[in-house]
Amino acid sequence: MRYVIPAPMLAKAVPQVPDAEGYLFEPKWDGFRVLAAWDGENVELGSRGAKPLTRYFPELVAALPEILPEPCLIDGEIVIPVGPSGAQRLDWEALSQRIHPAASRVATLSRETPALLIAFDLLARGDRDLQPEPFATRRMELVGLLGSVPPPVHVTRATADAGLARRWLADFEGAGLDGVMAKRLDAPYSPGKRTMGKIKHARTADVVALGYRVHKSGTGVGSLLVGLYDGDGMLRNVGGVSAFTDARRLALIDELEPLVQRNADGTPVGAETERSRFSGSKDVSFVPLRPERVLEVRYDQLEGMRFRHTVQFERWRPDRDARSCTFGQLDRVSAYDLADVLD
Repeated sequence: MRYVIPAPMLAKAVPQVPDAEGYLFEPKWDGFRVLAAWDGENVELGSRGAKPLTRYFPELVAALPEILPEPCLIDGEIVIPVGPSGAQRLDWEALSQRIHPAASRVATLSRETPALLIAFDLLARGDRDLQPEPFATRRMELVGLLGSVPPPVHVTRATADAGLARRWLADFEGAGLDGVMAKRLDAPYSPGKRTMGKIKHARTADVVALGYRVHKSGTGVGSLLVGLYDGDGMLRNVGGVSAFTDARRLALIDELEPLVQRNADGTPVGAETERSRFSGSKDVSFVPLRPERVLEVRYDQLEGMRFRHTVQFERWRPDRDARSCTFGQLDRVSAYDLADVLD
C-alpha cells in the first residue's frame, strides 16, 4: 500500500471568528504545512508547495514508524519549539534553517532543534480513504488514532466555543502562533480548495521575488519587486518591499546573486524598467531575478492588482513553491460606498 499525497486543503482569510453553529476552531500553527504519510514501510513528508520535506526532518522520519499505531496519512504542521520549560515558543528562524542542502547540517540541526508534527486532520487510516467523510468524523478518527501517541506527534487542540477561540487568538500569539482556524464540521476534505477560514493577527501574503532595485546610495538592494500569479498563470508585479538596514541591503546582493538573470556573456540582463505616471525622470530600472524565491510580506490593502502601499518584509518561505503564490490567497477588502463615509 502506498498513499497518494493530495494537494492540501487551503484556507481563505476571514475578518473574525464566526459565531455561527457548525464550526470547530483550532489554533493556527506557524510552521511548514505537511502531509505526512506512513504506509507501513516508508515515511514521506510532502509540503504545501509540492516540495518534498522528507530529507530535512530525519528525526520525524525515524519517529513516525515507531509511534504511529497503523499506516495513515496525516495533514498537519511541522514546527520547532525553543526556550526553557514554561517559556517555550515557536521559532520560525530555527525552522527555516532546516531547509539546507548539506545532509550533515540537516543531521546536526535535527539533534539541536528537533521538530514536532502537529496533526490536525486525518486523510487515510489503513486502507480507508477518509477524505469524503465530514470533518467531524475525520477529527474523531484523528483523536482516536493519535490522541495518546507520544511526542514528537501532537494532536492540535480544538473547540466549538467561538468565545474561547477569540481568547486563543489573543493569548496564543505570545507562544508564536499566528491566528485561529475555522473549519466546518460537515465539510469533506477538498484538496486545493480554500474551504477553511483563517483569522490572523495581520494580513500577510506569500509573494515571488521578481527583481531588485539598487539602493540610491549605489550599493546594496534598495527594494525588492514582488509578484503573484493570476488566474491565467501569468506572473504579475504587485509592488515592492523596502526598509532594509544597511547591512541587510549588502547581504541581499550576495544572497540573490544566484537568481540574477544573465545574458549569454554573463552580464545581467539590463535595462528592465517598470514605469509609472509618477516616476518622471526617476531611475526605475531593476535587476531581474528568476522567479523562484518566495517571501512572506505584510500588507494593508490591495488596489486593483497591486498592493496600495509598499509592503513590509516578514520572512523568507523556503518551503513554498513560487507557482503556489496566487491572488487567491489575498484578503480583499469588501467594497464600501464613499457616500456612506462622507455622510
